[in-house]
Amino acid sequence: PNLVSDTCSVCPGNHRIRPNAAFPDLAAQTKDYLETQLKNFKDTSRADHDAKAFMWNIAGPLSDKEMKEVAAYYSAQQPPKGATGEDPTQIAAGETIFKQGIDSENVPACSACHGPAAAGTTMAPRLAGQHREYLVAQLEAFRSNARDNAIMHGNVEHMTDKQMRSIAAYLASL
Repeated sequence: PNLVSDTCSVCPGNHRIRPNAAFPDLAAQTKDYLETQLKNFKDTSRADHDAKAFMWNIAGPLSDKEMKEVAAYYSAQQPPKGATGEDPTQIAAGETIFKQGIDSENVPACSACHGPAAAGTTMAPRLAGQHREYLVAQLEAFRSNARDNAIMHGNVEHMTDKQMRSIAAYLASL
């Protein structure tokens, strides 16, 4: 049996199949980020709604070795292709926020942590090519503290829904 196809293919998809925008596309996600998230699901320290509903039971039985295998598998996949059909005006607005932030709202440039091409870093996930709907949901969860992350909460707490949708449209298009 294959750990990834047996355990992980239903939600994020096994070979970059994007079955449901409610779940992230894990292809080319950074290995460190994936391992950290799996550990957080396993120890239940990541306690947002979807973590509780789906990932606690999936990650709970995984060994450290298996978590590393899953992270290695997804991080080695080709990155997702950007979505087409997004509104160019919204994409441009999102690109500005991603690269420059919003000084008047004390929102830093997302690229400072997620990298200039949104490919992720050892401390922040890859966002390029991610599902727009998933990104908006995560930003809303950070803003409301439903997903507990003090840094992200501070970065997005003053953002409007429109600004969040613009960033998501930009990132989805990459």
